[in-house]
Amino acid sequence: MLRPAGLWRLCRRPWAARVPAENLGRREVTSGVSPRGSTSPRTLNIFDRDLKRKQKNWAARQPEPTKFDYLKEEVGSRIADRVYDIPRNFPLALDLGCGRGYIAQYLNKLFHCRKLLESFSKLTLQKMLCLHWVNDLPRALEQIHYILKPDGVFIGAMFGGDTLYELRCSLQLAETEREGGFSPHISPFTAVNDLGHLLGRAGFNTLTVDTDEIQVNYPGMFELMEDLQGMGESNCAWNRKALLHRDTMLAAAAVYREMYRNEDGSVPATYQIYYMIGWKYHESQARPAERGSATVSFGELGKINNLMPPGKKSQ
Repeated sequence: MLRPAGLWRLCRRPWAARVPAENLGRREVTSGVSPRGSTSPRTLNIFDRDLKRKQKNWAARQPEPTKFDYLKEEVGSRIADRVYDIPRNFPLALDLGCGRGYIAQYLNKLFHCRKLLESFSKLTLQKMLCLHWVNDLPRALEQIHYILKPDGVFIGAMFGGDTLYELRCSLQLAETEREGGFSPHISPFTAVNDLGHLLGRAGFNTLTVDTDEIQVNYPGMFELMEDLQGMGESNCAWNRKALLHRDTMLAAAAVYREMYRNEDGSVPATYQIYYMIGWKYHESQARPAERGSATVSFGELGKINNLMPPGKKSQ
């Protein structure tokens, strides 16, 4: 489990100090879809990208922004482990959504870039914890595939569907009890079952998708929400509720503590991470044989003992 540095100091702050900054989450449109056009007719416009940019910029301007980097530091090290697990020498890498270089610090050579460069060829590409805010995820993966050099590899990480389930449940129960219904307060996430399909549709092959969970302990729900704001990870979905009543927030904090608290009085927050690896096709890559090209049938496996020298037959 991770315990952010200086975390327990936060619990002594007054409740009002942990309320999100004024106007940070407010917007003119409180429900429905964005007035802006989509990148394609079939694209779902789920997130307010302008608001997300403001949230990220606000977080970056805080006096101590690095104290909220503990989660990205951990995921960055785990992505680097996956790079080193591949027995290949990658002379160049591109880090998309690099932030403060959470992956770069663990690798020898890395080129930082925040945008897709159509004319850039490379052998490996990493993308960490930013795909969950993309409205057109299929197109983003297609662009990533396009800029990879043949036989290049894409290694990415994004939040999964069980992320912050404790917070989601607590807010829903408290809002239902206090206000007679609830609104979504946690952004929607991609299901792991869909991720492999999206990668294959984008053109990647030899896919690997696995999940992991990182649990962080906090003094209470408000400290968790303060850290999410400091990470720039506040909700930016168009259908989010603009305001939560104070009584509802206090009730949610009580529900959170009652349902999930640890023995030491802290409360856990679970971050589910999807890790994905996909390769761009090259003729040198191993690939399955054509259907019907086998020379031996599974039905003949029982005769394998007849093909082995005496004394080495299986028992």
